[in-house]
Order: sequence, then C-alpha cells, then structure tokens
Amino acid sequence: MADDKDVEKTIAEDLVVTKYKMAGEIVNRILKLVIAKCVPGASVKAVCLYGDELLTEETGKVFKKDKDLKKGIAFPTCVSVNNCICHFSPVPSEPDCVLKAGDVAKIDLGAHVDGFIAVVAHTIIVGANPVEKITGRKADVILAAHYASQAALRLLKPGNDTYAITEAVQKAAEAFKCKPVEGMLSHQLKQFKIDCEKTIIQNPNDAQKKEHEKFELDKHEVYAMDVIVSTGEGVGKETETRVSIYKKTDETYQLKLKASRMFYTEVRTKHGNMPFNLRYFEDETKAKMGVNECVKNKLVEPFQVLYEKPSEVVAQFKFTVLLMPNGPHKITGLPVELESYESEHSITDADLKSLLNSSANPKAAKKKKKKSESNSTEPQPMECEVFEI
Repeated sequence: MADDKDVEKTIAEDLVVTKYKMAGEIVNRILKLVIAKCVPGASVKAVCLYGDELLTEETGKVFKKDKDLKKGIAFPTCVSVNNCICHFSPVPSEPDCVLKAGDVAKIDLGAHVDGFIAVVAHTIIVGANPVEKITGRKADVILAAHYASQAALRLLKPGNDTYAITEAVQKAAEAFKCKPVEGMLSHQLKQFKIDCEKTIIQNPNDAQKKEHEKFELDKHEVYAMDVIVSTGEGVGKETETRVSIYKKTDETYQLKLKASRMFYTEVRTKHGNMPFNLRYFEDETKAKMGVNECVKNKLVEPFQVLYEKPSEVVAQFKFTVLLMPNGPHKITGLPVELESYESEHSITDADLKSLLNSSANPKAAKKKKKKSESNSTEPQPMECEVFEI
C-alpha cells in the first residue's frame, strides 16, 4: 500500500479545500489592511514589512495544536508602483519608495496553511478621491487588467485549454489600448509548490509561442491567475533595483563558502520551497553573500524586479482559483469599484462581452435563479461580478 505522504493531496478532499479557504481568507483580510496603509507619504519598505508581519501573525493563529503543520508566508508582500511591474519589496539597506497621491500601486502577497497556497494582488490609486473619477491612461490600464482577469476567471474550467485564456486576456487589454506584460506566467499550485508545470502565459513573443506548452485544465486543480497589463509595449526590463525575493529550487550543489552554507541551511529549514525575502535574515550582508553563490549554482532562483518605460503605468490583478467540479471557485481577490474609473475605451468584441456577461460559477447562478423564482428574500453570496457591458 502506498505511503500516505506519497499521495498528492488535492481539493477532492474537503480538508484540503478548508485549508485553501483558510489561507484565502487570511490574505484577503491582510490585503485590505495593507491597502489602508498605502497613503501619500507612506514608505513602501514599512508597508511591505507590515504585510509580512501580519501574514506571519495571522497564519500562526490557525491549527495551533498541530505543532508539525507548516504555515506562514507563501509570497512576501510587494508594493510595485507606477512603471514598476512586479516584485518590489526592498531590504533595509536598499533605496525606499515613498508613495505619492496619484501613484498606481500594485500590492502582491500570499500565505499558506499546511503548504496549501493562496496568493492575491490588487491595484489601487494612492490617495484617490472617491468623488472624483480616475480618467486617462490610469483608468484604461486598471479597467483593462480587471476585465482581462475576469475573462480569465470565466475560462478557468476543466476541459478548457490555457491558450484560450491567453487570447481572452490579450483581447480585453487591447480593447483599452493596453498590452499584457510579455511572457508573464500564471501557475498551477500544489501543496508546497507555487510554480507547478501547468502554466498560462500572457502576451507570448514568437520564441515563447514555440517553447511554451499548451495545457488542458482539469478538475481539482488550483491556479494562481496573475494578470499584469501595461499602457506601454508590455516588455519588462531589469534596472539597478536589487532583487530581494528568492525561492529554493530542487537542484543540488556542494556550496564552497561558509556564509552560503549557513544561508542555504536557513532557507531549507525556515522557508522550504516558499519564496522568501532577504530581509527575513538577521544579517543582511551575510545573506547577500550567501545568496550570490546559491543563485550562481541554481540552488535558489530570483524573482526579478521588472520595469516598463518610466512614462508608462502597469496594473495587476491576481487571484487564487479552485477548479471544483461545479465550476471555478475564486478564494482570493477584492472587488474593483468600477464606478471610480472612466475610460473612453470599452469592450466591443461580441464574444468577449458575452463571456464577461456570464457567471463565473454556473451553479451559484442557478441557485440564485431558483431562489428568485420561489420569491425568497434570502441574499445569495456571489462568486464573482457579472457585468453589463
């Protein structure tokens, strides 16, 4: 008989679904608190530190009696501003970023309970006045990313192929004269693994189209759907901003430096396969020394801080979806206040409009219809927004 530890745990198990939902509830709650800190004059460093402290604190409150159960940060808090595409979460010695009114801020974070990961990202306009509408390219890019992510959600169903999502994201972004950031991947999630084999690519270039495999979605899979859209060309570039987030790989190598060995031991014991930030290490200088040899020999991999051209802005929405037999179940993500944004562009493609006007959860929609037919006044929870475009 197979050892229980060798059997892959999926959302076919109720307890696994519970753990995913627990992690999802934690990240949604923390996302709101982190957004509340993103005000004019706020230090991005301080906001990221605050987010990570909350993630550690809140995950520490669940399954307290089970001492062997691992839980904690699944993705360090990042606040990437304006043309910064992703992964900005600086360590104490690196330059900070101070938020200004009107900045487009992308907040990205994740937690796990027993290795079951929930991640989320949301875009806000810092210091936005609820009375005054956001217009121009900032409105375009946020609406583009939002509708693209909602189209993706509706296509995250068993039997659909990943390139159908790639195409829908492209169409939605182009409707607002924007572009998805080239080559960005959304990954299938498994226990203790944030980047599984099955991926959904957005805006692939010719080389990526040849190399990137098409996958079919299957029930009981879990995905981190990550949509990142730019007002520019959608090509990310590295700058002088140093990487602060890394993740252990499955490679092996005998490290030469003592600092590297100490660093790698701490990575393995404290973070396992989860992404981590260099600020989690007591001695930042030693951690930077250690990480260099580990990266060089592919023991850990970096999450590059990428930028668009300085004149452009980038928006991001990421959510975690469980592919249940009755349809996609979105466990992370906050609603977007669409009435706050005004664009001269709109979605005109008939197929895309039809997709967006459908429910992302057919079963929930049927239940709602039945309730209304029986004149019930009991409110029904909505799995997602249904749009009249």
